[in-house]
Amino acid sequence: MDIEKKLDGLLKRVGYAQDILGDKEDRRLTAFSRKLETFLDKNINLGLEELWDKLNTLDESLAVLEKDINISLTPMDKVRIVRHSERICLKDILENVYDNYTEVGGKDDMSIDPGMVIARAYVTRRIGKKVHNQPVMVVGQEKGHGQEFRNGGSIKPWGNANALRYMKVAARENIPIHTYVFTPGSYPIEDYPGAAQQIAENIYEMSGLEVPVISVISEGGSGGAEAIAMADKRIMLSHGYYSVISPEGAAAIEGRIKGGERAPTELIESCAKHQCITAYDNLKFGYVDGVIEEPPLGARPDHFDFFKELRSEVIRATDEVVLSVKGLRFFRGAAIKNRKKADNGSESVFVRWSINSSAKERLLWKRYKKYRRMSQHAYADKRTFLEKINSAKVDAMAAAYSTIRYDLIRKYQTKILRLAEEAKDEIHVVTNKVDQFKQVAAEKIGLASKSSQEVEFELTKLSEDVEEQQPPADYRHYVSPRASEDREVTCPNADTHGCLEIWARDLFDEFAGVCPTCGHHFPMEYRWYIANLFDWGTVREFNKSICSGNPTGFPNYQERLDAAKAKTGLQSGCITFEAKIKHTRVTCATLAAPFRGGSVGAAEGEKFVRALELAGKKRYPFLAYVHGTAGIRIQEGTNGLIQMPRCTLAVRRYIESGGLYIVLYDTNSYAGPVASFLGCSPYQYAVRSSRIGFAGPGVIKETTGLEIPPDYHSAYNALSRGHIQDIWDRRDIRRNLHQAFLTVGGRNLYYR
Repeated sequence: MDIEKKLDGLLKRVGYAQDILGDKEDRRLTAFSRKLETFLDKNINLGLEELWDKLNTLDESLAVLEKDINISLTPMDKVRIVRHSERICLKDILENVYDNYTEVGGKDDMSIDPGMVIARAYVTRRIGKKVHNQPVMVVGQEKGHGQEFRNGGSIKPWGNANALRYMKVAARENIPIHTYVFTPGSYPIEDYPGAAQQIAENIYEMSGLEVPVISVISEGGSGGAEAIAMADKRIMLSHGYYSVISPEGAAAIEGRIKGGERAPTELIESCAKHQCITAYDNLKFGYVDGVIEEPPLGARPDHFDFFKELRSEVIRATDEVVLSVKGLRFFRGAAIKNRKKADNGSESVFVRWSINSSAKERLLWKRYKKYRRMSQHAYADKRTFLEKINSAKVDAMAAAYSTIRYDLIRKYQTKILRLAEEAKDEIHVVTNKVDQFKQVAAEKIGLASKSSQEVEFELTKLSEDVEEQQPPADYRHYVSPRASEDREVTCPNADTHGCLEIWARDLFDEFAGVCPTCGHHFPMEYRWYIANLFDWGTVREFNKSICSGNPTGFPNYQERLDAAKAKTGLQSGCITFEAKIKHTRVTCATLAAPFRGGSVGAAEGEKFVRALELAGKKRYPFLAYVHGTAGIRIQEGTNGLIQMPRCTLAVRRYIESGGLYIVLYDTNSYAGPVASFLGCSPYQYAVRSSRIGFAGPGVIKETTGLEIPPDYHSAYNALSRGHIQDIWDRRDIRRNLHQAFLTVGGRNLYYR
């Protein structure tokens, strides 16, 4: 019986290896499988001891073969490893890495989201004669061993909300958070609160958690991973992957595959390779801090030595984060940093994981600096030396001016104003008496003075609008090129609303792209907004020479980038500038749809962060105008994906310092940017007829099999679930933005 069990185990290992290789056939595995299948028949006359010896020899041979195959694994092979049903899961980690745990959420199919498992766990460490039980909050996706109700680790919005809730509990209790990423991506649902909306909140709140956060990534799929992966230390399993989109999804986009068709295997393999999704790719780029080596062909539940190594690395990472913000850390820090993996140094050196208030401030600052340094290699900075010097000078002058005006003078401003008002009131008493004497004297000598009716009229008449700066007579605001077309345009609502045909010249010029019958908004160029929203002559673009690049060396992508630059005249999909709206100074970042669909890569993220930093230094409000965005640029891989937490950290830093951050959506806005640095704004508005969501209709149908209604991503649906605060008519945007700048904001309304 034991012989058959051993033989069955070897057959399963061979079958597992064949699953990992997919459609590729390995002749050695095929031959080994046949040898195992005929083993008992060929050795029927052997004794039990001889059978065991032969089986042990086969076991050793298979182990050597597994190591040989392991060396030549492709990125797509590793994707198949993390998707395999025999892959370790979060439940295995809880059982084998932590000494005790209690689940507090996501136990079964009646929970908020059973795919998100949350547990209060303990790490027990013996130091000398004393035993220390160190608490930790463990959060992660559970794919389960064949448990279908877990939805394959694809988390719904309320699952991410539950995870955030308990991470905040950990912050209140001052205990570390360990997150484990086992997700192919979030479930693309827009029911309240909506996938993008909740992921954005998770990233924003996690960036401000005042406790150490350690993240371990096995399968990191896009925004679903980022919902719990914002961490001070990020570790990847050597056979894991971390990507902006699945290789199949990337291949479908690259190959322009239509619904129902399947991308060629060669294209899928190519996308997996060139997106640089493996652990060592991400380590090279600097998006993870370390890699934990797995057994050949990936860790499985019976690899107990791997769990010991994982435990050691997680404890060491937590110790390092805590010591990096604590005092009196030199000897312990050196001992942990220089230890050999075999000596179990993380267990022998004790570090208390609770931190005080000053250490918490240092923790948040180090977290910001960590993400700020990321992806610096992934874009091209074509500014000249003089341009860089001038940019640094502007930043320094803005910082100095703001420090003097707002940090120094403002401290005494209230006292000075109070004294001035008191003095003015005293003087007013004297001047009032003098005015009365002058009026009596004038009446005595017969000089005319204003009648009471004239005085009353001046006090009660309506105030006059201050005329705005007008452009020269020969200047003309930007007009859409479509206004020169001599044709009639049919409104898409003509069948239901009875809209009449509209002459293109009127529609795209006088009517500002708005149907005069039903109010449907036709898309307009981003140049139209820049010309018509801001005061004439006040737009000043900066960082124009920061250019999109091809950091992963994706095939044929540089040519497409060059074509987009030549066609649009832009160097990236983000335009950053300063301007005025009715004399209110603002800093603006625009995602322009004509450049690669307004997708975000390293250059766009860098420009967005720099614009936020400049707005913070100058104490200007910040406007993010989304002319359109298709999400994160898949050809840049994690160089684009990392912009989600990176830009969100910059947004939080700006808002927490008192800045006013407003987002305005237009046309189609989807995926990563909406699920991070755009969706986290407390003030979000949309132009009528725009569409907002986490995933487009095609992606939803492909991943869930659901047919969504036509208005699923409409701005009105986003308004009904609280994602945006209002819907604006295009013709009223300028007035509404000015009104918003006057009435909403943070602690410091700098621009007033």
